[in-house]
Amino acid sequence: MREFWRKLSRRERALVILTVAILGVFVVKYALITPFVERRAWVKGQLESQPQLLAKNLRYLGQKEAMALGLESARTQIQSQEPKLLSGDTPSVSASDLQETVQALAAREGTQVITTRVLNPEAAGSFSKIGLQLEIGGQIQQVVNLIKGIESSPKLLMIDEINVRSLFRPIGFPQPPGAPQAPAQNLRISLMVSGYARP
Repeated sequence: MREFWRKLSRRERALVILTVAILGVFVVKYALITPFVERRAWVKGQLESQPQLLAKNLRYLGQKEAMALGLESARTQIQSQEPKLLSGDTPSVSASDLQETVQALAAREGTQVITTRVLNPEAAGSFSKIGLQLEIGGQIQQVVNLIKGIESSPKLLMIDEINVRSLFRPIGFPQPPGAPQAPAQNLRISLMVSGYARP
């Protein structure tokens, strides 16, 4: 290495020293100064955001009692709604309870339950949504009373879907000979009724 250095002219030595100095500056800048500046900017950003985060956390801590009261109120409301849930330990027993409730309401209003189909239970948070699809025949006022009865039932029931078909024979259309007399039911409705149960 010394031989190589001796063979270089004064100008070449100056160029080598200048090149090494430039490389040294780049190494120092990118290996030491840049990480230091980035770390310093990160620390500065943390120091600026920490007081805001602390103030936010203090606000939450100040609302602790209000949140606890709200939670207790929500628990009380849930417990008051508990008797309105469908009974039964399994979805099939809960579906049976729903079926009995709706059929009792239909019988009370004088409507006729033509078909009933239990739908697959769905998860709804910490509850199971139990569904029932029914086809019911009856007169207009009976059907209206049935829908009102379902919505005001002591159980927490909802009508998800309703389709209504009329069985009225338009005036002016004669009844075909030999056809049976039109039934007293003049509406046919398809209902999807659901209730909630503990899973």
